[in-house]
Amino acid sequence: MTERVLLTNGHFYQGEPQFGSLQSLVVEDGIIRALAPANAITSTIRRTSRVIDLQGQWVLPGLTDSHLHLAFLADQLSAVDCETDTLEECLVRVNAKSASIAHKDWIIGYGWNQNAWTPARYGTAEELERVSAGHPAVLYAKSLHASWANETALRAAGIDASSADPEGGRILKDSTGKPNGILLENAMRLVDAIVPSLAGKRLEKMLKDAQSLLLSYGVTSVHDFDREACYAALQNLDAAGELILRVRKNLPGERIAAFLSEGLRSGSGTEHLFLGSFKYFADGALGPQTAAMLAPYENSDALGILLMDADAVFAEGVRAAALGWPLAVHAIGDLAVRSVLDGFERLRAWEHENGSPRLPHRIEHVQIIAPEDQPRLKKLGIIASMQPLHATSDMVTADHHWGSRSAHAYALNSLRRQGALLIFGSDAPVESPNPFRGLHAAVTRRRLSGEPDENGWYPEQRLSLAQALEGYTINPAISCGLGSSLGRIAVDYRADLIVLPENPFEMEAQSLWRLLPDMSLVDGRVVFQR
Repeated sequence: MTERVLLTNGHFYQGEPQFGSLQSLVVEDGIIRALAPANAITSTIRRTSRVIDLQGQWVLPGLTDSHLHLAFLADQLSAVDCETDTLEECLVRVNAKSASIAHKDWIIGYGWNQNAWTPARYGTAEELERVSAGHPAVLYAKSLHASWANETALRAAGIDASSADPEGGRILKDSTGKPNGILLENAMRLVDAIVPSLAGKRLEKMLKDAQSLLLSYGVTSVHDFDREACYAALQNLDAAGELILRVRKNLPGERIAAFLSEGLRSGSGTEHLFLGSFKYFADGALGPQTAAMLAPYENSDALGILLMDADAVFAEGVRAAALGWPLAVHAIGDLAVRSVLDGFERLRAWEHENGSPRLPHRIEHVQIIAPEDQPRLKKLGIIASMQPLHATSDMVTADHHWGSRSAHAYALNSLRRQGALLIFGSDAPVESPNPFRGLHAAVTRRRLSGEPDENGWYPEQRLSLAQALEGYTINPAISCGLGSSLGRIAVDYRADLIVLPENPFEMEAQSLWRLLPDMSLVDGRVVFQR
């Protein structure tokens, strides 16, 4: 039997510049079938529908977070919040956690940023040991590209003065050669390998908690970048009818051989869980200065760590193409971005020569890009997957490490003008998964406090609200090949919608981050109500 829902007396956003006059929207079996003035809806439709009276509220398409880590986000909800103003406060929170967990349980934390502490310095394994009460502890940096382990965790992982740096990673050591607790990039895996894994029913429950949080923020679709355990848990939730979000599941590139042998195809799955890209890393992150740069960081001779060059991008792209898999490559520094673009340029030529499909390859983050490389994303048809909140979160660190080069950092408007397809996300739990904070950052280039000033940080990179919304709605749908069925409020599109108490186009831009939906709907079904 057809399920019909009638949303009436609402202002429905259908693109710039404003919401339309009061209208009604008819949904049948999750699809928008009509959008018309209220007086055009027949009495029969009203009588046979479940009616939701919007009372003049404003309706947007459901928002997409195009880059987050669902299992990490789920884990963070019960972990230590390490995003503190001081190192000392971080240690106080760890100590409080140690008193609330069972004997020998791990202490896990997220969010520390040594650049935000005064003086700017890393914590040590010894300092963390003193407040951990015998528990092994590992705290992940805000960037997720460094971790801080205590002495108990280092011993358990077999890390000592004789330990060599793994390929693509560094074990930081003190002046005596003793590991100081800070692990960069691939060195993090040495401790991660012994942390009790998130999996099974426990992970499923945690993912449902994360799903509830995202729906309360108006996020109805996500592009997830966690690993196989997360995929397995999502499959179980989907089979049980408990997965409400639409999840584009990306898988780790280092496991490509296993996935290809299993015959997994990009795009396969269900309406709520389908496979996307193979994820690779071309470099590290800004905070620990592991992002690969064309020229050294300011006041340094460091160039970061290039983890994947153009040859590797090309080779992995050819392997993935066998089952139609595009690549999603993490690249933050301008050398990494250029190397990935060079690899994609060769891959596009190979696709053309071999009659292969032109796959929707992506660069994740694109945090700094040389001006001469900016037109190449449009030319090569490469998607720019970016996180507006990184700009306002990182602006002080970027100015410190990149100096005047920051004019080309988080270059949302420059890339948009060059014609690149921009899709926006949060990188949660690196940043808040609240997309209205991301919209605020894209439109104002200011922190919530108003810093740096009313013009914002490099204000020429600001977007209009309509342009920013495209990065959270129709553009992510286009990037997945769903541009004709998702991401707009239009006939024959999925009824993934959010209902707002205020018109965001009439708000002061600096207040956008305060906005939260009163209601979220997926397939026309109310899945969150405030």
